Amino acid sequence: MAEHSSTRAPVTYDSCAHIEGPFYHGTKSVLEAGAELVPGYGSNFQQSRVSNNIYFSALVETAAWGAELATALAGSGERGHIYVVEPMDPFEDDPNVTDKRFPGNPTQSYRTRHPLRVVAEVESWQGHPPEVLKGMLDHLAQLREQGLDVIED
Repeated sequence: MAEHSSTRAPVTYDSCAHIEGPFYHGTKSVLEAGAELVPGYGSNFQQSRVSNNIYFSALVETAAWGAELATALAGSGERGHIYVVEPMDPFEDDPNVTDKRFPGNPTQSYRTRHPLRVVAEVESWQGHPPEVLKGMLDHLAQLREQGLDVIED
């Protein structure tokens, strides 16, 4: 799944046409097919922060993290939702995960300052075991306490 960072071309606004979907977006929100997701709303991951981008992935597994973390951080006991989305304009690698812990973009995570159109909801997806989700939430809380919960947006 992971590509070596020296052999992969970065995905940029000027060079993203070679990346094909389907693409997925995980969220706490209930959305309808045809809805457009746009930047400029509150971040799911940092209170009082407005997100300048919409984040999405070519992997359902990555979108599952988005759905589960968004609902858990909102204090909801719900599972969240994953949608098939299509970018309406160019996009780029998500710099928050690309070339960080692992070379390249193994989570196939992207972001855009342009709208994403909701195509359909993914009805059947595998969430993380409760202890794994709790571990990620604990890690995020620790980063927040240390002032290291930086989001490049």
